[in-house]
Amino acid sequence: MKIDLKTALLLVAGTTALTACINEDDPVAPAPPPNEEEVITTMRLQFLSANGVEQKTFSFTDSDGPGGNPPVTVADTLTPDSTYAVAVLLLNETANPVDTVSHEVEEEGAVHQFFFQVGGANVEVDYSDADVNGNPIGLSTEWIVRAASNGQVTVTLRHQPDKGDPGVASGEVANAGGETDIEG
Repeated sequence: MKIDLKTALLLVAGTTALTACINEDDPVAPAPPPNEEEVITTMRLQFLSANGVEQKTFSFTDSDGPGGNPPVTVADTLTPDSTYAVAVLLLNETANPVDTVSHEVEEEGAVHQFFFQVGGANVEVDYSDADVNGNPIGLSTEWIVRAASNGQVTVTLRHQPDKGDPGVASGEVANAGGETDIEG
């Protein structure tokens, strides 16, 4: 293979130009750490009636995570024509000591929101807490139970929902987007 002088000079000039662009003094910016997903094994809804007489706890426990053994749900009956203050408690019971994940969700309230999908029950759920932007989180809610009915409520925690989309602030999960941290 024969290389003429012109081609050789072009190769040398090109190599010099490429290596001149490399600055070894420039530190490579580290990639930002990924947002670690919360490990949540247990979700408890702690109900306190407005008159302070009734206390009830509903729970959803999935100790081995998705795909393993089925989750265990413990529910109770709410009294018709009553109002309850409800607090959500999230736990990681695989940690020792047990980690209260609710604290992290509260601290990162701007990127978390609970949704309460009522099916068949005559219940209205209103948010009682808000993030730094005034948008709901859902760790604290008020449940207004109307006439007696049979139904269920599915509770979903979304990470990075679009809180500005229509209906999301009032609890419509369909427009929320984001990723589901727990649902039960």
